[in-house]
Amino acid sequence: MAKKDGSRRLQAGVFIGILLLFITFGSLVTFFTDYLWFQEMGYTGTFLTRLRTQLIMGVPLFLVLLAISNLYLIRLKKRYALETGIVEDKADEKRILLGIRWGSVLLAAFLAVTISSRFWFDWLTYTNGQSFGITDPIFARDISYYVFRLPLITGVLSLLMSMLFMLMVLQAVYQFLLISSRMINQPKEDPKVVDFDPFMREKKKRIRTFDAKTISGILTQIGLFGAAFFVLLAVQFWLRTYSVLYSTRGDVFGAGYTDISINLNLFRVLAAVSLAGAAVFAAAARRKNLRMALAVPAALVIISVLGGFAGGLVQRFVVEPDEINKERTYIERNIAFTRKAYALDRIKTVDYPAEQSLTAEDIQNNRSIIDNIRINDYSPTNRVYNQIQGIRPYYIFNDVDIDRYTIDGLYTQVFLAAREMEQTRIDAQAQNWINLVLKYTHGYGVTLSPVNTVTPEGQPALAIRDIPPRTNTDLLIQRPEIYFGESTRTYIIVNTEEGEFDYPSGSDNVMTIYQGDAGIPLTPLNRLLFTMRQRDFSILISSNINSESRIVINRHIVERVRKIAPFLAYGHDPYIVINQEDGRLYWILDGMTLTDRYPYSEFHESGQFNYIRNSVKVVVDAYNGTTDFYISDPDDALVQTYAKIFPDLFKDIDAMPEGLRRHVRYAQDYFDVQSDMYRTYHMTNPTVFFGKEDIWEISREKYLDSTQTVESNYLMFRLHGEENVEFLISVPYSPVGRNNMSSMLVGRCDGENYGELLIYRFPRSENIPGTNMIESRIDQDSEISPQLTLWSQEGSSVLRGNLLIIPIEDSLLYIEPIYLQSRGDNALPEMKRVIATYGDRIVMENTLNQALAKIFGDDARPPDDGTPPDGDSTTAELIQEANRLFEEAQEALRSGDWSLYGQRMDQLETILNQLAARSTP
Repeated sequence: MAKKDGSRRLQAGVFIGILLLFITFGSLVTFFTDYLWFQEMGYTGTFLTRLRTQLIMGVPLFLVLLAISNLYLIRLKKRYALETGIVEDKADEKRILLGIRWGSVLLAAFLAVTISSRFWFDWLTYTNGQSFGITDPIFARDISYYVFRLPLITGVLSLLMSMLFMLMVLQAVYQFLLISSRMINQPKEDPKVVDFDPFMREKKKRIRTFDAKTISGILTQIGLFGAAFFVLLAVQFWLRTYSVLYSTRGDVFGAGYTDISINLNLFRVLAAVSLAGAAVFAAAARRKNLRMALAVPAALVIISVLGGFAGGLVQRFVVEPDEINKERTYIERNIAFTRKAYALDRIKTVDYPAEQSLTAEDIQNNRSIIDNIRINDYSPTNRVYNQIQGIRPYYIFNDVDIDRYTIDGLYTQVFLAAREMEQTRIDAQAQNWINLVLKYTHGYGVTLSPVNTVTPEGQPALAIRDIPPRTNTDLLIQRPEIYFGESTRTYIIVNTEEGEFDYPSGSDNVMTIYQGDAGIPLTPLNRLLFTMRQRDFSILISSNINSESRIVINRHIVERVRKIAPFLAYGHDPYIVINQEDGRLYWILDGMTLTDRYPYSEFHESGQFNYIRNSVKVVVDAYNGTTDFYISDPDDALVQTYAKIFPDLFKDIDAMPEGLRRHVRYAQDYFDVQSDMYRTYHMTNPTVFFGKEDIWEISREKYLDSTQTVESNYLMFRLHGEENVEFLISVPYSPVGRNNMSSMLVGRCDGENYGELLIYRFPRSENIPGTNMIESRIDQDSEISPQLTLWSQEGSSVLRGNLLIIPIEDSLLYIEPIYLQSRGDNALPEMKRVIATYGDRIVMENTLNQALAKIFGDDARPPDDGTPPDGDSTTAELIQEANRLFEEAQEALRSGDWSLYGQRMDQLETILNQLAARSTP
């Protein structure tokens, strides 16, 4: 019999083992291949941190749970045998106990895995959390307590309460099974025999005594479980006192008058009643007093209702009649903590006069600003890039990025975009495994154009173009292949017997072999693992794969960095960079740290966070896939905590190569969040804030063929009081419901000044036009508006570019490009006019320089290499100069130097105007 039972146990164990292996097999394959990938990336420490923490938490927890459950089962079994007089368990009872024992093992394992999987990161932040250096005003705790410690405490408490409830249910089920088993196996008895048989009467008495003791034991256990539950409930109510810091009851987020006066004390009372109720409930269960037992939850309900009612009365009859005075302190806290949470307290105020004193001399003295005014927009530019630089259908420019480079010694703002391989655009008949995995593996090169120049056709003037990349500048690309990007979502295999397509050359193709370091070696075991991971049998059987072949996975740059560091949030716009030091291409991504646990801080309109920092810059090598995380805000407690948890992941920003450091920019997503919150939280006076007397809104503009809120724009200008032109991001504000401009928020991107925020505050006594007002003036201008209408009626669409606000000296200049686009599927927008507005003047001309010359006079035109002809020049000298300028313009056109071409054509126009004026009688 014992052998038979042992055999059944062995069979059950084998079956369960096979079942668990089958369930976890896919996870094991993913785990091992992920380990290989993290090893390739150099982040095995980061990868193993999770596993190590889960094992440290899970294994002891499993052993403790298993020991408790087994000891409990043994105790119940002995008690059952003792009290019933049964010395040896029957077969069905053994099966029940065996099933329960295996169930306890599986339950312990499940709970251990669940708890360690759920809380491993919370545990690490709890034990490694760094101080914010700020305490809340109610409990005087550092913010780190609420961000790093309280989530784990509350999470574990909720889990314990759930587990306690489950134990109560399991206990009841276990008792039911034991009693049922006894009743099923109880032989039928003749009442007459029982009455006259002393042994049977004694047995029946013993069973009744057992039933009574069982019921009594169940009640005692219910009492103990109930008491434990109320103790945990008391702890939960006590922890809920901290929730007042996140109250939404009042006019602002955070604890208010009613929360401190009523709710805080209510939670404390509920905690005390729950703690007292634990003893009451245990005594009630022991005495079998149902009313006494129900009195505890009834008391909690009554107190909660009365507390809520009292809170409503206080809010209605005490706070609301005198709200500003009652809530002043709490409004001040909300303002202070929100400004800290979004780094708005770092914004420096600059009083900008916005005068109308700009002269032609000022224009000439600020040519570095004028020559970087953007007369192209990213959306039309992206369409043009794809149309004229796509080269082949399978190449795509995912989007256009804006950056700045020193080109031939000049600090220049540019558009650039990566030419990526889009495999879905390969001809359907050619979309086989060899082409998609081994051959068409990468994109090639970038296209770049200055933002301030266009061709005679109104298209961007390309400074880097074609395949292989061609340029007349000192921007050289030594490694143009793009294996990692925004459109690379599939895996590839490199260094195979099949040559890789590099780029098209006329009617032929140039092939290549990958020379980089990316990829996991495809050993026989790895081939098998990745065959299962990718569900692609071709990996295992392909004869093109050799001992040097490597599989490259996770090539999409955003998915790549998220897999390494999923605890960060990432910006929507990674941008490609040419490192002028090594001629290679890199991607830069912005990593944000977020939390929704910052006390008193208002939530962003997304509802997902109330604290944010752009603390990380991520660099991905477009060829090798090397991924580096650099800390750009070392004062952020969140990133300090993450760096302590993952010591092999983060590097200091000073370790970033200088060629890349020059292209770090203030993150647009971060800036947009800050600029949105600052609309309200520029007000620091609680009275003004309470009355919402000075709320701003981000101005509006007409863009392309619709109206939109002005986007934050990267521009180049000289900050007030500074000497050098900088690459900046800015957005304008207007008072709510008005068209004038009240201020402009500016973020600095360059050098040691990176990360600084300035608010240009304009005079309130003057009416400074906002973008919406300028757009209205354009629509109402007697010369411009009819021309735009006429073009629209002649089969073309008139598209407007971004309206840019450029501070120069102490004045503001408004610039907007105008595009024309014929109505057709493949029509491209062409930049045909530039509108310039200054003071009361508004003009529309072919070029920016012409528009400025019309406002400020011919002296505002850009100077030639020498001195341009003046009014004393003879007609012959003017004609000679015109011929020279024309020849130089043609030479620039042939060489593709569109910037020089535009300058010479502007100068030629000036000469021709002078000749025309002399010929006029």
